[in-house]
Amino acid sequence: MSEADDPEASRKGAYTAPALEKGLEILELLADAGEPLSARNIADSLGRSKNEIFRMVFVLVERGYLNRDAATDRLTLSNKLFELGMRTPRSRKLVEVAMPAMERLSDGTGHSSHLVVVNRGETVVIAAAAGSAELNLTLRLGYRRPAIEASSGQTIIAFQPPETRARMIAESLALSDEPHDPSQLATMLDQIVADGSLVAQSHDLLAVVDVCAPILDRNGRAVASVVIPCLSRRGAASVEDSVRAKLVEMCRQISEALIER
Repeated sequence: MSEADDPEASRKGAYTAPALEKGLEILELLADAGEPLSARNIADSLGRSKNEIFRMVFVLVERGYLNRDAATDRLTLSNKLFELGMRTPRSRKLVEVAMPAMERLSDGTGHSSHLVVVNRGETVVIAAAAGSAELNLTLRLGYRRPAIEASSGQTIIAFQPPETRARMIAESLALSDEPHDPSQLATMLDQIVADGSLVAQSHDLLAVVDVCAPILDRNGRAVASVVIPCLSRRGAASVEDSVRAKLVEMCRQISEALIER
């Protein structure tokens, strides 16, 4: 079928925006690359000339969508797209409901708390409340890692219907360099659902135990999770169980408040 015989193809051809398409191609390439790229790398990967890529890169840097390393001249995505996404009504509602509760919990426990979502296989910290203790761990907003390698991501993936769980696992494994046994992974996720929350050694830090619980929608699907990294201190009693009980109750209240809205 020719383009003249295909109304949909004709409409697409009539409304092309080459400059916009180039800009989006650059953003999508850097999002998938997982490492800084030079303008030459970008041009070669997209099959475009360096001059046309340079013009687009200049604009994207000026508008704050890209960061340029002064030493290497390589480019990475900034948090600008993340910040735009946070302006959507759904994201604003989640943060608006969760933050006051998280601040109360962090003040009460002394530990920082983090509101996390999963996007394209990665966890993303979208809000954080600093703990009142003199020593605690707080992750920066926008912090990302493969979801299957984070307590917060494992908790969100666990509370999904089978097809969604499988898709999220596949997206996350594509970003991970570590081997994962499918049967062990399924058993772990099912156990999180059975327990209703997760207490686990941090994937990265030896002295940190993550306490995590899901925020659920009316269908029992996790839309986010809250994770509290508990620092182990010499001579101090373990607090994970008491933190866990308070966190689970807080997430239940947040879930109810979101459903009522």
